[in-house]
Amino acid sequence: MSTPTARSVSAFNSELKLRGFKAFRIEEDGAATRVYSRKDFYKICLTTGRSFIHYASRSFEQKGTVLFFGNPHIPYSWETRSRTYTGYTCLFSERFLQLSERSEAVLQSPLFRLGGTPVLTIDPGRCDFLAAIFQKMIDEQETDYPYKDELIRNYIQLIVHEALKLHPVANPADPVGNAASRLTAVFLELLERQFPVETPDRPLELKSPQDYAHQLSVHVNHLNSSVKSVTGKTTSAHISDRIVAEARALLEHTDWNISAIGYALGFDYPTYFSNFFKKLTGQSPRAVRKSLL
Repeated sequence: MSTPTARSVSAFNSELKLRGFKAFRIEEDGAATRVYSRKDFYKICLTTGRSFIHYASRSFEQKGTVLFFGNPHIPYSWETRSRTYTGYTCLFSERFLQLSERSEAVLQSPLFRLGGTPVLTIDPGRCDFLAAIFQKMIDEQETDYPYKDELIRNYIQLIVHEALKLHPVANPADPVGNAASRLTAVFLELLERQFPVETPDRPLELKSPQDYAHQLSVHVNHLNSSVKSVTGKTTSAHISDRIVAEARALLEHTDWNISAIGYALGFDYPTYFSNFFKKLTGQSPRAVRKSLL
């Protein structure tokens, strides 16, 4: 899939920022579909076709119709593998949604949250219902109705609640969990707060398990033991996987040179970054970027 020029991305983002919202049919706006928009906009897509969705450190292979929820603070990319790919997309800023009193519940739902479920399979009957809501948003954004922003926010809420029926929220009466679970949850949240990387001039501040342990005021061995017991992965593995996911996003969606990307991710020398990336992915950063051209 080709990528839009910097000018087209900028123009599209400028259009969005007028109101903080845009909805469109995918097949009618191919360039808009390819905009990453990870720094500013949440995304909900209803799509039919075959695709690979890379979300944080996970990948989803999808066939048929799916509903996808993208969080601008979690890097993701979308590879279309079908000859035909149809559906709808709506993009909205946090500020746009926060004009509603119910916005916090939406943004903190398992659909948008790190470790949640951002991709749901949709049956034909529910697809028709959701498609009608997307079409209402597309039509409404062009009207002169003075309360259309609030109406559109209600449509977004309706889509989220329909999705939550497929992915029920955990019972609030369930126990919170033990100390290891709580420490692991705080660690994962702190890890995610380091991203996305906004500029090469401000490299990651927390790069090692020791850095995170110091920030959380615990011994690094205690942190490592807790994280491993809860997730089955070491603290170092979580950090490395998250850095690799961000590196992929930066290679694909920015024009930063590889040295700048490495420095932004905490590597003092380009060779350190290249060796790290290749060890975890089997490819060099340069090879990955070439494959995207």
